[in-house]
Amino acid sequence: MAQFTNQAQLSYNGAVVNSNVVVGEILEALSAAKNAARETYATNDTVTYTVSAVNTGATAVTGVTVEDDLGGYLFGADTLYPLAYVDGSVLLYVNGVLQPAPTVTDGPPLVFGGITIPAGGNMVLVYEARVTQFAPFGIDASIVNTATLTGNGIPTPITVSETVTPTQAPDLTITKSIEPVPVTDNGTLTYRFVIRNFGNTAADVSDNVSVSDLFDPALDNLTVTFNGATWTEGVEYTYTATSGQFTTTPGQITVPAATYVQDPETGAWSVDPGVATLTVSGTIL
Repeated sequence: MAQFTNQAQLSYNGAVVNSNVVVGEILEALSAAKNAARETYATNDTVTYTVSAVNTGATAVTGVTVEDDLGGYLFGADTLYPLAYVDGSVLLYVNGVLQPAPTVTDGPPLVFGGITIPAGGNMVLVYEARVTQFAPFGIDASIVNTATLTGNGIPTPITVSETVTPTQAPDLTITKSIEPVPVTDNGTLTYRFVIRNFGNTAADVSDNVSVSDLFDPALDNLTVTFNGATWTEGVEYTYTATSGQFTTTPGQITVPAATYVQDPETGAWSVDPGVATLTVSGTIL
């Protein structure tokens, strides 16, 4: 809704008299909104966006252009883009009917052009954006993505935004190593499990993290440590020597959150995962 003011002048016999100021409002025929299909993102993720517009006017709005800033933000003298358009992902619906794809300029900025919104009709533009190395992942981070609609019959550009935030959860991986290789009969064998957390939230007791392994060959006289602290069988883990089945008690393994560092020169983000180490040693049966 746009507001305007107007005032008249009355002139007579060299005198000038001003009228009162009247205030009017123009109800814009076109309204728009921008939404993300999912309001969180992760590393190497894609985000699906929709830009929708409704034309309540009596004439079609033609030559509509949708310009998306791909979440660009200032970094020193440069602008970094945490999102990149996924080629070929755009879909255009007018009054619910799929249309030929609009013209696309990858950008940045990303531009969709040549769209017509019929009188009393609507359009929905759907497209995907890939999360780039310039996307932040800290606990308080976000990507603010803005689209601007212009065209014939749009007196003032219409701006709509959507904010997405990083997934707030642990993101764990596990690697296993063995030593020594080779090992002699009745020798001592050590398994080392390194658990890394690439997420922005620590894996704590409530996440019930557990490691299980069926040792073959089975081991005897186990020594188990977690981050260098000795564990007790029946408390932090269970083990059956006859089968070789080893299982940690859920919740005993915790892994700190990752930390994120932005390169001061390029602006690219890197992740330093939180790490926890479980070590199991025993004599080969």
